[in-house]
Amino acid sequence: MFHNIFSRKNNKELKEKIKPKIIADIHEKDSLILAELAEKNKEIELVIQPLKIGDYLIGNTVIERKTVSDFISSMISRRIIEQLRQMKQYESQLLILEGDLNDSEFNRNAIRGFILSIITNYQIPIIMTRDYKDTSQFLTILAKQQLKKPAEISLHSRIPKTLKEQKQYVLEAFPNIGPKTAKKLLKEFKTLEEIFNASEEDLEKILKNKAKNFKNILNE
Repeated sequence: MFHNIFSRKNNKELKEKIKPKIIADIHEKDSLILAELAEKNKEIELVIQPLKIGDYLIGNTVIERKTVSDFISSMISRRIIEQLRQMKQYESQLLILEGDLNDSEFNRNAIRGFILSIITNYQIPIIMTRDYKDTSQFLTILAKQQLKKPAEISLHSRIPKTLKEQKQYVLEAFPNIGPKTAKKLLKEFKTLEEIFNASEEDLEKILKNKAKNFKNILNE
Protein backbone atom coordinates (compact mmCIF):
# COMPACT_ATOMS: atom_id res chain seq x y z
CA MET A 1 0.00 0.00 0.00
CA PHE A 2 1.41 3.35 -1.08
CA HIS A 3 1.42 6.32 1.29
CA ASN A 4 -0.27 9.36 -0.25
CA ILE A 5 2.11 12.25 0.47
CA PHE A 6 -0.37 14.71 -1.01
CA SER A 7 -3.27 13.87 1.29
CA ARG A 8 -4.87 16.68 3.29
CA LYS A 9 -3.84 15.00 6.53
CA ASN A 10 -0.19 14.92 5.54
CA ASN A 11 -0.26 18.53 4.34
CA LYS A 12 -1.78 19.55 7.67
CA GLU A 13 0.90 17.66 9.60
CA LEU A 14 3.62 19.31 7.48
CA LYS A 15 2.13 22.74 8.13
CA GLU A 16 2.06 22.08 11.87
CA LYS A 17 5.78 21.21 11.82
CA ILE A 18 6.73 24.60 10.39
CA LYS A 19 7.82 26.77 13.29
CA PRO A 20 8.07 30.56 13.28
CA LYS A 21 11.72 31.56 13.08
CA ILE A 22 13.57 34.14 15.17
CA ILE A 23 17.10 35.03 14.09
CA ALA A 24 19.16 36.53 16.90
CA ASP A 25 22.48 38.32 16.57
CA ILE A 26 25.41 36.40 17.98
CA HIS A 27 26.14 39.29 20.36
CA GLU A 28 22.85 38.53 22.12
CA LYS A 29 23.98 34.99 22.97
CA ASP A 30 24.59 35.78 26.63
CA SER A 31 21.32 37.63 27.15
CA LEU A 32 18.53 36.22 29.28
CA ILE A 33 16.17 36.76 26.32
CA LEU A 34 17.83 33.99 24.33
CA ALA A 35 17.63 31.66 27.31
CA GLU A 36 13.92 32.46 27.51
CA LEU A 37 13.40 31.92 23.77
CA ALA A 38 15.37 28.67 23.85
CA GLU A 39 12.84 27.28 26.32
CA LYS A 40 10.12 27.86 23.73
CA ASN A 41 11.73 25.40 21.29
CA LYS A 42 8.38 23.68 20.76
CA GLU A 43 6.83 26.95 19.61
CA ILE A 44 9.63 28.65 17.67
CA GLU A 45 12.87 28.01 15.83
CA LEU A 46 15.73 30.05 17.28
CA VAL A 47 18.73 30.71 15.05
CA ILE A 48 21.81 32.53 16.36
CA GLN A 49 24.07 34.10 13.75
CA PRO A 50 25.94 37.38 13.06
CA LEU A 51 23.61 40.19 12.01
CA LYS A 52 25.00 43.35 10.43
CA ILE A 53 21.88 45.30 11.35
CA GLY A 54 19.70 44.97 14.45
CA ASP A 55 19.61 42.45 17.27
CA TYR A 56 16.81 40.26 15.92
CA LEU A 57 15.35 39.46 12.53
CA ILE A 58 11.84 38.06 12.20
CA GLY A 59 10.64 37.69 8.63
CA ASN A 60 11.12 41.10 7.00
CA THR A 61 11.17 42.89 10.34
CA VAL A 62 14.46 43.99 11.91
CA ILE A 63 14.39 44.60 15.65
CA GLU A 64 16.80 46.66 17.71
CA ARG A 65 16.56 46.02 21.46
CA LYS A 66 17.90 48.44 24.01
CA THR A 67 17.72 48.58 27.77
CA VAL A 68 16.92 52.03 29.15
CA SER A 69 20.55 52.62 30.14
CA ASP A 70 21.84 51.50 26.72
CA PHE A 71 19.24 53.67 25.02
CA ILE A 72 20.35 56.76 26.96
CA SER A 73 24.00 56.01 26.25
CA SER A 74 23.41 55.60 22.51
CA MET A 75 21.21 58.70 22.54
CA ILE A 76 24.02 60.81 24.03
CA SER A 77 26.64 59.41 21.65
CA ARG A 78 24.17 59.65 18.72
CA ARG A 79 25.10 56.06 17.84
CA ILE A 80 21.44 55.14 17.68
CA ILE A 81 20.86 57.55 14.77
CA GLU A 82 23.11 55.49 12.50
CA GLN A 83 21.48 52.29 13.72
CA LEU A 84 18.04 53.64 12.86
CA ARG A 85 19.22 54.64 9.37
CA GLN A 86 20.64 51.18 8.78
CA MET A 87 17.38 49.57 9.89
CA LYS A 88 15.48 51.36 7.12
CA GLN A 89 17.05 48.90 4.67
CA TYR A 90 14.44 46.40 5.86
CA GLU A 91 10.78 46.42 4.91
CA SER A 92 9.72 46.80 8.53
CA GLN A 93 11.51 47.99 11.67
CA LEU A 94 10.88 47.84 15.39
CA LEU A 95 12.70 49.32 18.38
CA ILE A 96 12.22 47.60 21.72
CA LEU A 97 12.98 49.69 24.78
CA GLU A 98 13.36 47.41 27.78
CA GLY A 99 13.01 48.65 31.34
CA ASP A 100 11.43 51.51 33.28
CA LEU A 101 12.26 55.12 32.37
CA ASN A 102 11.60 56.11 35.96
CA ASP A 103 14.60 54.06 37.08
CA SER A 104 16.93 56.46 35.28
CA GLU A 105 18.20 59.74 36.71
CA PHE A 106 18.56 61.17 33.21
CA ASN A 107 16.11 63.92 32.23
CA ARG A 108 12.92 62.01 31.45
CA ASN A 109 11.49 64.68 29.16
CA ALA A 110 14.67 64.52 27.08
CA ILE A 111 14.15 60.76 26.73
CA ARG A 112 10.48 61.18 25.84
CA GLY A 113 11.35 63.85 23.30
CA PHE A 114 13.93 61.59 21.66
CA ILE A 115 11.44 58.71 21.55
CA LEU A 116 8.90 60.94 19.80
CA SER A 117 11.62 62.08 17.40
CA ILE A 118 12.32 58.46 16.42
CA ILE A 119 8.65 57.75 15.82
CA THR A 120 7.96 60.91 13.79
CA ASN A 121 11.25 61.37 11.91
CA TYR A 122 12.09 57.73 11.20
CA GLN A 123 8.59 56.19 11.33
CA ILE A 124 9.96 53.37 13.48
CA PRO A 125 7.52 52.08 16.10
CA ILE A 126 8.74 51.63 19.66
CA ILE A 127 7.55 49.01 22.13
CA MET A 128 8.20 49.44 25.83
CA THR A 129 8.77 46.14 27.66
CA ARG A 130 9.14 45.49 31.40
CA ASP A 131 12.01 43.01 31.29
CA TYR A 132 13.66 40.23 29.27
CA LYS A 133 10.66 37.93 29.76
CA ASP A 134 8.29 40.55 28.40
CA THR A 135 10.64 41.18 25.45
CA SER A 136 10.87 37.48 24.60
CA GLN A 137 7.08 37.25 24.68
CA PHE A 138 6.74 40.09 22.17
CA LEU A 139 9.33 38.48 19.88
CA THR A 140 7.52 35.12 20.04
CA ILE A 141 4.14 36.63 19.19
CA LEU A 142 5.63 38.63 16.31
CA ALA A 143 7.27 35.47 14.92
CA LYS A 144 3.96 33.59 15.06
CA GLN A 145 2.20 36.42 13.24
CA GLN A 146 4.71 36.16 10.38
CA LEU A 147 3.36 32.71 9.49
CA LYS A 148 -0.14 34.05 9.01
CA LYS A 149 -0.67 35.35 5.49
CA PRO A 150 -2.99 38.36 5.29
CA ALA A 151 -6.29 37.37 3.74
CA GLU A 152 -7.41 38.93 0.48
CA ILE A 153 -10.04 41.61 1.00
CA SER A 154 -13.27 40.89 -0.85
CA LEU A 155 -14.67 43.66 -3.04
CA HIS A 156 -18.11 42.82 -1.66
CA SER A 157 -17.14 44.77 1.44
CA ARG A 158 -17.07 47.97 -0.63
CA ILE A 159 -18.35 49.39 -3.92
CA PRO A 160 -15.97 48.57 -6.83
CA LYS A 161 -14.89 51.59 -8.88
CA THR A 162 -12.67 50.42 -11.73
CA LEU A 163 -13.74 48.10 -14.56
CA LYS A 164 -11.28 45.47 -13.32
CA GLU A 165 -12.78 45.64 -9.82
CA GLN A 166 -16.29 45.37 -11.25
CA LYS A 167 -15.36 42.15 -13.07
CA GLN A 168 -13.90 40.73 -9.91
CA TYR A 169 -17.03 41.79 -8.01
CA VAL A 170 -19.24 39.80 -10.40
CA LEU A 171 -17.13 36.66 -10.03
CA GLU A 172 -17.06 36.88 -6.24
CA ALA A 173 -20.86 36.66 -6.26
CA PHE A 174 -20.55 32.98 -7.26
CA PRO A 175 -20.35 30.37 -4.47
CA ASN A 176 -16.84 29.33 -3.39
CA ILE A 177 -15.14 32.05 -5.42
CA GLY A 178 -13.16 34.49 -3.31
CA PRO A 179 -10.88 37.39 -4.26
CA LYS A 180 -7.87 35.16 -4.97
CA THR A 181 -9.76 32.79 -7.30
CA ALA A 182 -11.52 35.66 -9.06
CA LYS A 183 -8.17 37.30 -9.85
CA LYS A 184 -6.78 34.02 -11.17
CA LEU A 185 -9.77 33.57 -13.48
CA LEU A 186 -9.44 37.08 -14.87
CA LYS A 187 -5.71 36.65 -15.38
CA GLU A 188 -6.24 33.40 -17.28
CA PHE A 189 -9.33 34.29 -19.37
CA LYS A 190 -9.12 38.14 -19.43
CA THR A 191 -12.88 38.84 -19.79
CA LEU A 192 -16.09 37.68 -18.11
CA GLU A 193 -17.40 36.47 -21.45
CA GLU A 194 -14.36 34.22 -21.92
CA ILE A 195 -14.78 32.85 -18.41
CA PHE A 196 -18.50 32.14 -18.84
CA ASN A 197 -17.94 30.49 -22.25
CA ALA A 198 -14.98 28.41 -21.10
CA SER A 199 -15.41 24.65 -20.96
CA GLU A 200 -15.58 22.81 -17.67
CA GLU A 201 -12.23 21.24 -18.51
CA ASP A 202 -10.57 24.63 -19.01
CA LEU A 203 -12.08 25.98 -15.81
CA GLU A 204 -10.77 23.02 -13.83
CA LYS A 205 -7.24 24.41 -14.20
CA ILE A 206 -8.20 27.07 -11.65
CA LEU A 207 -11.49 25.98 -10.08
CA LYS A 208 -10.53 22.30 -9.71
CA ASN A 209 -13.55 20.32 -8.47
CA LYS A 210 -15.63 23.51 -8.23
CA ALA A 211 -15.70 23.92 -12.03
CA LYS A 212 -18.75 21.69 -12.51
CA ASN A 213 -20.83 23.60 -9.97
CA PHE A 214 -19.77 26.91 -11.58
CA LYS A 215 -20.92 25.70 -15.04
CA ASN A 216 -24.18 24.35 -13.61
CA ILE A 217 -25.04 27.77 -12.16
CA LEU A 218 -24.34 29.43 -15.51
CA ASN A 219 -26.48 26.94 -17.42
CA GLU A 220 -29.48 26.97 -15.09
